[in-house]
Amino acid sequence: MKTLMVQGTSSGAGKSLITMALCRHFKRNGLSVAPFKSQNMSLNSAVSVEGGEMSRSQYLQSIACEEPPSVKMNPILLKPEIDGSQIIFFGKPYGHISARDYMYSKKEEFLSRALESLDALIKTHDVVIVEGAGSPVEINLKSRDIVNMSIAKAFSIPVILVTDIERGGAFAQIVGTMELLEKDERALVKGYLFNRFMGDKSLLGDYPNMIAKRYGIDFFGVMPYVNHKLPEEDSMIEWKSSDGYDLNVDVIRLPHISNFDDFDPLIWNTNLRFVQKGPLNGDIIIIPGTKMTVEDLEWIKNSKLDAEIKNAAKRGSYIVGICGGYQILGENLYDPKIGNVKGLGLLPIDTEFRPEKITSNLSGIENLTGKFIKIDGYEIHHGLSISNHASPFAHVKYVNGNQTDYEDGYIGERIFGTYFHGLFRNFDFTEEFLNLVRNSKKLEPQPLKAFSLIDEIDKFTEIFESNIDVKRIEELI
Repeated sequence: MKTLMVQGTSSGAGKSLITMALCRHFKRNGLSVAPFKSQNMSLNSAVSVEGGEMSRSQYLQSIACEEPPSVKMNPILLKPEIDGSQIIFFGKPYGHISARDYMYSKKEEFLSRALESLDALIKTHDVVIVEGAGSPVEINLKSRDIVNMSIAKAFSIPVILVTDIERGGAFAQIVGTMELLEKDERALVKGYLFNRFMGDKSLLGDYPNMIAKRYGIDFFGVMPYVNHKLPEEDSMIEWKSSDGYDLNVDVIRLPHISNFDDFDPLIWNTNLRFVQKGPLNGDIIIIPGTKMTVEDLEWIKNSKLDAEIKNAAKRGSYIVGICGGYQILGENLYDPKIGNVKGLGLLPIDTEFRPEKITSNLSGIENLTGKFIKIDGYEIHHGLSISNHASPFAHVKYVNGNQTDYEDGYIGERIFGTYFHGLFRNFDFTEEFLNLVRNSKKLEPQPLKAFSLIDEIDKFTEIFESNIDVKRIEELI
């Protein structure tokens, strides 16, 4: 059995990208590889090959493995809500549950099913790289752990600890983690590495090896800080902004914003900022996806951003709504629990929320640019949006690989809405759209700085291989 686990000394230590790099390393060495994380908490999700919902971090890792993204790689996804979380179990909504109820009532059942899923991946791949969550020594939670040492112990998986040295306290985090582990858990830890280091490595002296010797483990090296175009761990997201470009983009940072990596391509091509208050000065104003559409609509109104958005539209800014943002731009939103809520009224659509959740991979033809460009993406939402006006944003041609033909979204005057997540990763479309905006401002057209996820994965992996003792890691499995 060839299995390895990456655990962190804290949330946001960088486990997801280290796991991704290990996946890619073994794949580039000719092995079949799969990622696995039993439970993830995130508002960023993707659609699996089965048409179910899974974490985007395991989705990215599956790309590194060149494997179809499967819900087996992430059996449990918790999507935070106001008073608990929605549980996505093997890709499908399982129900809403409070943190206490989840902790005390469902963990054994979920752990059993997660272990079955991991076992299936192990039997069908040469290597499985398992990712933990948070810290393995949250002593108030350890007895009900289903994502860290419970997984490692079930299959006797060797563990690598990752700590984020950029935040400080890295030595103490390694020592504290080792001291709080039980004896049998400590025996599974084979070594550790520092992540996101900026500066002169010689200043660390021999202290990393001294700590390793103290616990009879290896020090695998120091991973430098990497300026990359990959989505970060979403539990500790850094709200990136950018400048030096000719177009300004304001993305409304909703309280329950989801799938915010939709806008990564714009970070590298526009002056983008995530905003929670006015004034809005963007040439493009984007209302993103949200887990709680009605609640975030009310937040927009209470924050006076509704007036800011409408004033921006009057000034000639382009207004864009993605998924929940598309629903918010409409005239009415009907929720059976609370009745009708007035939207921003910028698009002539009505949305009715329904119990079933729609999760699909999409492919179609856009109608905005006049070039009828093929676009790919995915949709994850409750609710059906209806309009009597024949001005769709796109014609959907395929859903989960099956041929179809229906209309998505709506185009108004310098405004559009769509259910296509991942829209701006269609670089041909994004270049045409940004140049459409430039033309309205009498600016010269510009080529898009496109990038490939697999190329970014390879670049990150090569830096990992150059700084970490991967040969010693290979010996662990």
